[in-house]
Amino acid sequence: MKDNSYFVHESAIIDKGAIIGAGTKIWHFSHIMGTVILGRNCNLGQNVFVGDQVVLGDNVKVQNNVSLYTGLICEDDVFIGPSAVFTNVINPRSAVNRRNQYQTTKIGKGASIGANATIICGHNIGKYAFIGAGAVVTKSIPDYALVVGNPAKQIGWISTYGHRLNFDNHGRATCPESKGIYQLKKAIVKEVANP
Repeated sequence: MKDNSYFVHESAIIDKGAIIGAGTKIWHFSHIMGTVILGRNCNLGQNVFVGDQVVLGDNVKVQNNVSLYTGLICEDDVFIGPSAVFTNVINPRSAVNRRNQYQTTKIGKGASIGANATIICGHNIGKYAFIGAGAVVTKSIPDYALVVGNPAKQIGWISTYGHRLNFDNHGRATCPESKGIYQLKKAIVKEVANP
């Protein structure tokens, strides 16, 4: 019997055993493996592959042409841009089976991964971090960090609403949209007030 609490396009394949939250939408030509957990209100675009044991929190948006492989964990409200790339083995070889060496990559709550970005496995992306389009992430990224380039380098800090933060001499900044207040201390950013 079909579960009507979520939407699956007729061309998509959902393997038996996958757990899919209410309100989630899975679009054309996507494939969800059987040990996947998808949260509520996720949206998976066209041609998305979600491999075994991948976990997506609530309200995760995955744009077209993205493959999510074993070892990836996304917290709530993560955005993954079109054609972003994730790996799960550091030194792949066709003739060497490394299925027992998959590494974990964790994407923190509210983080955004830009179009065509590449995330090398075994690194964590902090909450609300922003990975620019085409960036190649080769190390862990702190909360609220804005990174670009190949290899990705941090060029600033960003608010939960996706605006660049400009800190004053006291290490305080205000998001122009939300009016949330942020504190920068010892290279760590925290939101200290949210009106």
